[in-house]
Amino acid sequence: MDLRAYTRQYAKQDNRLASLSFFGTFAVYFTTLYLAIAYVDQWYIMIPAGFIFAVSAVRLYVLQHDCGHHSLFETRRQNELAGHVLSPFTYAPFEVMKQNHNMHHSGIGNLEHRETGEIHTMTLREWNEAGFGQRLFYRLYRNPFVLIPLGALFTYFIRYRWPKNTTRFGARGVILHNLTIVLFMGVLYMLAGWTGLAVFFGFSLLGGMLGVFLVYLQHNFEDTYWDRRPDLDPQIAALQGSSCLDFGHWFDLAVACITLHDIHHFNARIPSYRLRACHYNMPEEYALRRIKFPEAVAALKLKLWDEEQKRLVPFPKSRPSGRDHGAEMTA
Repeated sequence: MDLRAYTRQYAKQDNRLASLSFFGTFAVYFTTLYLAIAYVDQWYIMIPAGFIFAVSAVRLYVLQHDCGHHSLFETRRQNELAGHVLSPFTYAPFEVMKQNHNMHHSGIGNLEHRETGEIHTMTLREWNEAGFGQRLFYRLYRNPFVLIPLGALFTYFIRYRWPKNTTRFGARGVILHNLTIVLFMGVLYMLAGWTGLAVFFGFSLLGGMLGVFLVYLQHNFEDTYWDRRPDLDPQIAALQGSSCLDFGHWFDLAVACITLHDIHHFNARIPSYRLRACHYNMPEEYALRRIKFPEAVAALKLKLWDEEQKRLVPFPKSRPSGRDHGAEMTA
């Protein structure tokens, strides 16, 4: 049995499991939001509740992402409806998010279409040819202390209010989505005042930061994959160019297995509730590399794709002379 035939065994939707994941996550989301607000003056309740709320917000986004692939529920209509219901709570307008994410899947690993990726990656050659201003901007952009908090703030609270390709895939839906968010914020203010809004936005930002961290690790690690056509191999791009983060069973459950991103890119029809079984039951001949937490943190130092060495590398110590693009890298 080849790998594609193997993964097809797990590309089966089950409305019972989907509903448990969908409604269960919403139950955790609203319960922990209530606890964080109601016990805002008791940090030993507020902080754990707020942290669980932040993680559940990430999980809602992953479920919406599944709906975009029509892989969560059994029918297309059910997935579309669920994706729109999730939209105000993920801050991502469903239809535009779905189409832009599908473009990301189609361009995975393609150096000539990096505009379809979530986080931009320069090549070492482009870095060596770049001017001071471009380098400074890219250094700031790829700095984790900028990328993660400001990236979360920009992506979830600003960019998604009018994301790219909105006019192509549905301005009306984006406008209705934004109005629904305003309505939700209004209800929250009436129920809990400014305190409620502050707690909500504070822990929502924390969830966004976790989301950006995971998005970064999905395709930014040392032996990831980039290439140019006609040499680009879509199967290698899916499996080698996407990561499997081995942070443990409970972490996978908390984030709906978005950590198993290699198998997801290989077969996006596998629902999140079957991804872990698919990955860990895989025959040994298809065993895929898993990234532990220390290596994941170390990957934050990797900034540029070296086309000669075919690996992601840190910023060089200095600009190389001539054709020497293999200069020593910083640790």
